[in-house]
Formats: sequence, structure tokens, C-alpha cells
Amino acid sequence: MKYYSTRDTSVRISAAEAVKMGLSRDGGLLTPEAIPQIDEAFINSLVDARYQERTAKVMALYLTDYSEEELLAFAENAYGPDKFDTSAVAPVRKVDETTHCLELWHGPTSAFKDMALQMLPQLLSAALRKTGEDKTVCILVATSGDTGKAAMEGFADVPQTKIMVFYPKDGVSAVQEAQMVTQEGENVGVCAVVGNFDDAQSGVKRIFSDVEIRKTLLDRGYVLSSANSINWGRILPQVVYYISAYCDLMKSGDITYGQKVNFCVPTGNFGDILAAYYAKRMGLPVGKLICASNCNDVLTDFLRKGVYDRNRTFHTTMSPSMDILISSNLERLLFDLSGENDVEVKGYMDQLSKEGCYEVSDAIKAALKERYWGGYCGEEDTAKTIAAYNTKYGYLIDTHTAVAVNVMEQYRAETGDETTTVFVSTASPYKFCNHVLSAIGEEPKADGVELLDQLHEVSGVTVPRRLAALKGKNRRFDLTAEKQDMEKVVLDFLK
Repeated sequence: MKYYSTRDTSVRISAAEAVKMGLSRDGGLLTPEAIPQIDEAFINSLVDARYQERTAKVMALYLTDYSEEELLAFAENAYGPDKFDTSAVAPVRKVDETTHCLELWHGPTSAFKDMALQMLPQLLSAALRKTGEDKTVCILVATSGDTGKAAMEGFADVPQTKIMVFYPKDGVSAVQEAQMVTQEGENVGVCAVVGNFDDAQSGVKRIFSDVEIRKTLLDRGYVLSSANSINWGRILPQVVYYISAYCDLMKSGDITYGQKVNFCVPTGNFGDILAAYYAKRMGLPVGKLICASNCNDVLTDFLRKGVYDRNRTFHTTMSPSMDILISSNLERLLFDLSGENDVEVKGYMDQLSKEGCYEVSDAIKAALKERYWGGYCGEEDTAKTIAAYNTKYGYLIDTHTAVAVNVMEQYRAETGDETTTVFVSTASPYKFCNHVLSAIGEEPKADGVELLDQLHEVSGVTVPRRLAALKGKNRRFDLTAEKQDMEKVVLDFLK
């Protein structure tokens, strides 16, 4: 299986090269040349399998220069009991007869990013061996809250790597910031950026595309790569958990093979819901993909109108991992829906860069309407949804999951669609203690990690052990930079 750029299909590289590079040098996203197909026999073979075995079998379809045995070993390391607090890894929780929740926050950082970022370092280390790379890889990460910690956790002290994380100053939760600035590891660095996530993400992309910086770093013995979802090694492990969820619903008897399942995903950078789309393209019986946004509703407008316009007010919300106006992974969807037309996709991306907006073709608009439904949820309704689920089901959910639940209910009310639906829970409620406490009628009595105890006292829900360990941990990083100085931060980090 070869991989090519969404902006230039003449680029053809191996899976290992794609994982190592992260982003194509033309700024495009590396994408598989074909989508492998699965059938009933394939799904049946996974129903009774462990999550690690499901991972190896699905990923082997795409990573043809990795063996299935190799991938299984990686999965055992990534999703073992020392990392995840449940043997199910990504359990499906039944809410009612037609509603289920896919919990993706049982890993070491209590967020869904662990599902991919416990796997990516192993894929990358193997890629370095397979491609004969002798230089040190520097991972550059822009984070809206969860990716940064999960990436550092995965790459900490991994040989032949260094990692620098940029996060928006005052744009992440207190717990998220505490997780990042206390990260251990000799090869890690963290920097707050004065601005929002889009500023940090644009800065990272700018560094990747800067020929002079790449040459300077090459002379110093470094090559750049990414742990953001622009890296195919991030998207592929996410495809697995949608297939796994379908298998779990079959195993529990809630569906039989062939019944369609809707997925509702709280979405910022579009990678998580894109993975569900790829699972559907592979042949998984998926109905509608429901894209849930917060007040930063650029994706809602796009899915409804076919116009992507980032020229709007940026809102800082209680669901910060979705506070994004430039959804990078949408480019991969446009590439697929355009019939892999790299010229058309490059045109859209050039427009976005120059004018901040673009309008897709009528053919893509029709394809979006058939496959997706977009909705958004404001701050007040997010809080109300947390309270309602806590009261009705005794189920404590975080601010991002609440957005998904609310939009799912909007979709059902508007369409009357009674298809079995799985909403995706992307973070533990303990990552956003202050907002969750307020939503369930409690006044937060402290700041930051001190609220973990209060939320535990009022909810009875166990505090994830890695979050509990943050209390009293020393801060290691205090660096802050203007967005135009991110290049200097990287060059200083890699002296």
C-alpha cells in the first residue's frame, strides 16, 4: 500500500515513510492510495477477539510494510493493563435500547488521544528502522488540550526522538495544563503560545513548510515529524475503535451484522469523525455520521451549506479541545469526495489560506448531505446536558461528550431517525472538574487539580489514577512565546 499527498498524487511513498514524515512536504496530508474492504466474515472474526487483536488485523490492511505479528506486539504494548484501566480498552456503555456510548478515555491521560498516541511512537520507531533513518526525529505538536499530553506521554524518552508541544495560553483547562507542564522525560519540551489553537496549529504547519528551517535542522541531525492527526499514524488507530464498537454491539446482542449504526462525534480538528468515515468506506455498516460542534460551529455551517468560512469570532468554551476554526483533517475528506482530485483540493486549501474561506462543488455538497449531519451546542445547553445525564442515568460525562449527546438529540428530533446510535465520549469528566461541578449544581471550592477531590466526593466516580497523581507534582515548564516566535522556540530546543 502506497500513500500520496492530497495536494499532489504524484507523491508515492511507503506506509513507513508516511508515518515518519507526518505531513507531505507540499503541505498536503498523506493518504492511502486505496481503502481496503471488509466483509461479514472479517467482522465475525473480530467479535470474540481482544481489542489488541482487532487493532492488529485492521491496521495490517493499511500498513503493508509492517507484519501483523509486529502490529500485535505494538498493540499489546499500547493497550496493556499498565496503560489502560479496563481490559476492554474502548468499552461500549449501554445508555438505553438504542443509545450507546463509546468511552475512549480509559488510557494514561484520560482522553481519547491515548487511543492513537500510545500506538504512534511504536509505529514511528519501527518506521525509522524500516527506512534506515539515522537522524533524530523531532515531533512538533499543536494541541487544543489533550493531544499534547498524550503525545508527550507516548514519546517520553523514546530513543531517537524529541518532542515539542505548543498549546494556547489560557486556552486549555487547568488539569490539561498541569498534565503538560509537569510531564517527565528528557526529550520533551512545552511552550504556551499567545493566541488560540489555530495560531499554534498554523505555526507548526509553517515550520514544516519552511525549507530553510528544515535544512538547518537537517544539518544539526534532526528531521521533523508530527503527532497531530495530520499524521496517518494517528488516524488509523482511530479507525479501529469504530469497528471494535460495532463488534461489541454484535457481541452483546444489541445488533446483528448488517444493521446500520449511527455515530455521533464531538469534533474540532475532524480527525475523530474522519476515522469513522474511513470505517464506513471500508464496508462497516454505518448510517449517518453526526458531527457535533460547540460554539465554534464552522463545521456545522460547512456540512449544511458547503461553505467553509473561518472568518468568524473565535470562542473560548468549556469544551476547549473543540475550540478550533481550521479543521485540518477535512482536507482528507475533500480529497476522497472529490474523486481524489488533488488539483481541486489544493485550490480549496489555497483559498482557505489566502481568503479564509472556500465553497465546494455541488457534487461534494451532495455527498456531504448524504453521509453527514452537522449540529452545534452552546455553553448553556452543554451544562444542562451534563446535569440531565447525571440525573437521569447516573452517568457523569465531560463537556465534550455533552456536546455530542445534545447534538445527537437534536438530530433525532429533527429527522425522526431511530437507528441505534453510538455517541463518542472523548474525555474523563475529571479533566474539566470546574465546569462539570457547576453543571451538576455544585460550586467549585478550589482551583485546578484540587477540584478532583471535590468532584469525587459529590459523584462517587473514581478519579483516574494518573490525574490523582498530579496533585503536588512540580511544574517543569514555564515557556511562553508569541505566535510569530514559534520557529525560534524550535530552533532553540534543537540546538
